[in-house]
Amino acid sequence: MTYTINRVVTGADIDTIDQRVRSALGDAGFGVLTEIDVKATMKKKIDVDIEPYRILGACNPHMAHEAIGMEPRVGAMLPCNVILRQVEGGIEISAIDPVASMQAIENPDLLTVAAKVRDMLEGVVKAA
Repeated sequence: MTYTINRVVTGADIDTIDQRVRSALGDAGFGVLTEIDVKATMKKKIDVDIEPYRILGACNPHMAHEAIGMEPRVGAMLPCNVILRQVEGGIEISAIDPVASMQAIENPDLLTVAAKVRDMLEGVVKAA
């Protein structure tokens, strides 16, 4: 089982794709709670240059509330990370597959919520 939902976008830079992903997330009811510029962090912390790489921590508050109501410790697995990274041929968008990440929790109701979130994230990746 794959653990991410992926798409490579050509003909645009990472800043443009970042804006498109944020817009698609917003349209799907997600907000960006955290953002990490991995490229800048690697340069600052260990003086290593890497291709552009960003992590956006996205959260749909309704889905998060439902999941936390079922499993209070599920917050350790939130938010849903979406990665933007420079790859050969374009910018790859990768979103976590919540169904894959929730396999560790034995709660079929939680997997139903995770499947809804996966469908939402698939729409985000496709729309961005």
